[in-house]
Amino acid sequence: MIGKHAQNRLLGYSTPVVLIGLLILLVALVSLFGDKALARTSAETLIRVVLVVGLWIFVGNSGIVSFGHAGYMAIGAYCSAWLTLKPQMKALFLPDLPPWLAQAEWPVLPAALASGLLAALVALLSGAAILRLSGIAASIATFAFLAIVNTVYSNWEGVTGATSSVVGLARYVDQWVALAWAAAAILAANLYANSASGLALRATREDEVAAAASGIDMYRHRLLSLVVSGFFTGISGALLGHSIGVLNPDSFYLGITFISLAMLVVGGIGSLSGAVIGVLVLSILIEALVRLEQGVTIGASEFALPGGAQEILIGIVMILILILRPAGLLAGRELRLPMAGPKLQAKHTTPN
Repeated sequence: MIGKHAQNRLLGYSTPVVLIGLLILLVALVSLFGDKALARTSAETLIRVVLVVGLWIFVGNSGIVSFGHAGYMAIGAYCSAWLTLKPQMKALFLPDLPPWLAQAEWPVLPAALASGLLAALVALLSGAAILRLSGIAASIATFAFLAIVNTVYSNWEGVTGATSSVVGLARYVDQWVALAWAAAAILAANLYANSASGLALRATREDEVAAAASGIDMYRHRLLSLVVSGFFTGISGALLGHSIGVLNPDSFYLGITFISLAMLVVGGIGSLSGAVIGVLVLSILIEALVRLEQGVTIGASEFALPGGAQEILIGIVMILILILRPAGLLAGRELRLPMAGPKLQAKHTTPN
């Protein structure tokens, strides 16, 4: 007989099956009925899933709102560019790279993994200082980290191209590549959330004093979650760069920080399912607003939203969600296989 706690753990492991199935359905529908523009939108959405799920690994489990994850994204994106760009392009755009890096021309998969590892290493080093703080102080420190990364990458001309765009990245990331990484991020996030470290970290999120009295090392678990989070955030940066083929430091600053946190808040910070659903809901809303800004024909007249309406309307949606449903659309609940609970209970119940 399996106890209730073990059943809940097994049910928890069904969450990634549901979420990945939902993403596969999205990609399949776009492939069957969509055009190239919709396929690009689908790929962008799945890259956002990698980013927001990576962000959730830290924010959702620790309860600390991070404004600095776009910095890890930038680190991953530029690392992939350094490793994959042709040496002739690097000599033109990035003349101050070390010789071994200037001549490197890695395959895209090892470069993506290396980008994630570099971002994870920076997360370890930055988190070692930042995570000695808690609450709003830690959140402000993460924003300071983002500002530092942006300043360095916007001025290190010979290595990052500064404010000039780095072009020529191989555009190998389509919706299927992005889907594979989104599935990997969801699986890793679910495994971490159900691990001993994830459970301990959520205990510190609920009550730091009680968790410390129980012998939980809050600092160590927070640091571990940030490292795992930084890995997938760095990979999302590499995927974005190889999706659009161009890098610029401003692509990894306030805009992407706002939209990733908005997706997390709308879906619900309290669950992995909320993170994924928030990405899907806001991505659909963004695509609809973009098309409305471009103009749509209704009968004999043409209707178009004014420029900048997208950001305003997303902000309004966030405010409404916070007022009407403060815990997000899923309110901390996970999506699970519908009949898993009763089946498990029936299978493992012994007669009296």
